[in-house]
Amino acid sequence: MELCSVASIMSLGSLAVQRTRLCSIALRVLLKLLGFAPSSLKKFCKDVHPPLTEAIVGTSPELPQDVLMGIFATLEIPDVIRAGAVCPSWHSAFTSLTSLGQYKLPQTPCLLYTSESSDDSAAYLYSITEKRSYKLTLPDPPIRTRYLIGSSHGWLVTVDERSEMHLVNPITCEQIALPSVTTIEQVKPIFDQYGVLHKYEFSWHTGLRGSNSPSIFALDKLRDVLHYKAFVFPDTSTGSYIVVLIHNSMFQLSFARVGDDKWTWLPPNEDYSDCMYKDGLLYAVSVMGELHTLDLSGPVVVMKTMISIPRKYDYEYTYIVQAPWGGLLLIWRICEDYELEPDPGASVFWNTTEFRIYEVEAAGSELKEINCLRDHVLFLGHNQSLCLGAEEYPSLRANHVYFTDDNFLWTTGCKNNHRDMGTLNLDDNSKEELVPPQLWSNSPAPVWITPDLRKINLDSRGG
Repeated sequence: MELCSVASIMSLGSLAVQRTRLCSIALRVLLKLLGFAPSSLKKFCKDVHPPLTEAIVGTSPELPQDVLMGIFATLEIPDVIRAGAVCPSWHSAFTSLTSLGQYKLPQTPCLLYTSESSDDSAAYLYSITEKRSYKLTLPDPPIRTRYLIGSSHGWLVTVDERSEMHLVNPITCEQIALPSVTTIEQVKPIFDQYGVLHKYEFSWHTGLRGSNSPSIFALDKLRDVLHYKAFVFPDTSTGSYIVVLIHNSMFQLSFARVGDDKWTWLPPNEDYSDCMYKDGLLYAVSVMGELHTLDLSGPVVVMKTMISIPRKYDYEYTYIVQAPWGGLLLIWRICEDYELEPDPGASVFWNTTEFRIYEVEAAGSELKEINCLRDHVLFLGHNQSLCLGAEEYPSLRANHVYFTDDNFLWTTGCKNNHRDMGTLNLDDNSKEELVPPQLWSNSPAPVWITPDLRKINLDSRGG
């Protein structure tokens, strides 16, 4: 699938027509050459003030494509897309870089959100590094009609008005349909007299308990109770990706490989809140403090319990994170400031008050509490949980948690309530807004995403 047009990605449209801006990008690229100065810059700097033109235009031959690709590979995604808009030869280098999967520069996470002041197909990407937002035009169905239930490796996991799920890359506009919701263990289709799907039957059974009677939901209502959180993990055994879904009843697990025609249920455990994938194992943590590993590589899924910790707070969420130094972190998100049964006229609200961080000891049976992340930061929410080094990402604040709202209540009747999001300083638990709340709409809830230009190769999936 083709990349989004420059005009679609940026109001990257507005940037594409600003010659001075493009020449500025060109100059930064050329400085990386340590001496190269392509004469082709004259082609697109005609309208720039003469001194600027003379400063960046030389008489050397046009740069070879492999050299341009090497330079572009060192730029963050907004800059590499701008550079690709400079002229045909630069665009060709940009296209080759992305289509060959050679663009792998680690990106600073961005906040993806929608706005009530924009059209339904538009989303915005807020860059922490540049402190500015970029407008994106995404493929149908319109993004504001969808739920955002996950973000991993540059991919959003969305749920549309028929409660069906798609992967969407907001940078490339690539979109992939996931297996039908009717292939989930607890869901059955209901057809009308003409054979048209018009409702779903949902069973509340789990691997640990039965169900009295199923519930019936309209096509657009099932997503209010079924979907909670989803993850996209690279599957090194096939070269494709695995999608893991936490869903009701009781926050169970199901998974599918991209290209599969059905979801595979992972009973019997429940109450899961976060997952990660490492060395062929799925790690899943529950709100009850249990950490399980599941081996998905064989014909039969093998589950083991690594650790079990009693729950300490009434209102908390748990996360599992791969630390840059190789360890595993378990994180408790605690909300002691909340009101779920407000007086008439008041609103439901919940506010994060602190995070408790523990490292899993090497033996895997004990936890060590960590009071300070020093030069590291956390990104938590509906995204794949991340721990990054502040030295590698200088625009981030060390020893801070960047969090968005992943409370399950926001899809169950609280779509327009406030969103619990911001940054929290682990030194003193003080919080700040990262983006003014008037910029984003509450539904779909904003989510962290790490931009990625790589595509999913459907031809490489397992059989």
